[in-house]
Amino acid sequence: MSQTSVHEDVVIRRGRRSGLPLIVAVHSRTLGPAVGGCRLRRYAHWREGLTDALRLSEAMTYKAAVAGLDFGGGKSVIALEQDTDLTPQLRRAALEDLGELIASFDGSYRTGPDVGTGPDDMVVLRRFSPYAYCAPEEHGGTGDSGGPTAVGVLAALHAGARHVFGTASCAGRTVVVSGFGSVGGRIASGLAAEGAHVVVSDVDASREQAALAGGYGWVEPGQALSAPADILVPAAVGGVLSEASVPTIGARLVVGPANNQLTEETVADTLAQRDIVWIPDYVAGAGGIAYALGREAEGESHEAARKRVEGIGATVSRVLDLSRSTGTTPLEAARRIAEDRLDAAVPRTRTA
Repeated sequence: MSQTSVHEDVVIRRGRRSGLPLIVAVHSRTLGPAVGGCRLRRYAHWREGLTDALRLSEAMTYKAAVAGLDFGGGKSVIALEQDTDLTPQLRRAALEDLGELIASFDGSYRTGPDVGTGPDDMVVLRRFSPYAYCAPEEHGGTGDSGGPTAVGVLAALHAGARHVFGTASCAGRTVVVSGFGSVGGRIASGLAAEGAHVVVSDVDASREQAALAGGYGWVEPGQALSAPADILVPAAVGGVLSEASVPTIGARLVVGPANNQLTEETVADTLAQRDIVWIPDYVAGAGGIAYALGREAEGESHEAARKRVEGIGATVSRVLDLSRSTGTTPLEAARRIAEDRLDAAVPRTRTA
């Protein structure tokens, strides 16, 4: 059992300005300060937000460890009730409350955008702590992390294709991208540029016209997983890979940036039994955080940070090689790589 199985810190507080529940979960600082995005989301009960924070902070620990980053895993959540009227005033008050809470960690927990927040929200947080990444460039940050995330996914996809098909090239292959947003759109564009036949899907039906105008095929969201394809790219919500959905998948390779794609870890075994190679989402989707930390926390140039992101391809090859040689799933292989690094590290003290 890894030393990272228990969270180091969990703080739950009601914001003094907003009155909203605030949660910061720090899973591990073994490799360095914990990092993880700020999620602002509606929940049936704030305890669901706590569950989110605990689960996602642990995933961040493994994401950072596998990617070779000297950071641990954390997450922050602003929990809204279903009927909360999120006015601009309440939103700002909640962010100020969270900024105050983050500042109390003295740099041992650092954040960035996540579901429900964006670069502009980081500007508010930075009034309280410098450890809010991905603010707009004019405010000293690196801005939207969608570009680096897409670059990392493409690197992971090419490494996966080499493992599955014998060549990294996607020319002539059919790829379904489920989620035609900021990251999914960039992935689709990159694949089309190298000659892939790209089919996209999105729950926002208004994006169909833009997709067709861009030369992509379109499939309804409910049919995206079962559509004929060589490669499936989950680029929207998590929880899409389940015991019920996996048997419908036609692709041989599944790799994408959507977080928490598996409904439960046993689904990784089901994928392997069907000879579908799944790249763990926390491996494929590490590009955004790797780039932001390289630039903002470690002072790297754009070129050096991008090279770090492109290195995700080598990480995926290592995971798949270990998976093949040991007869384990890619999920087990990635976890082993992460835990070996965590167990070999000397725990660091809580410092900025």
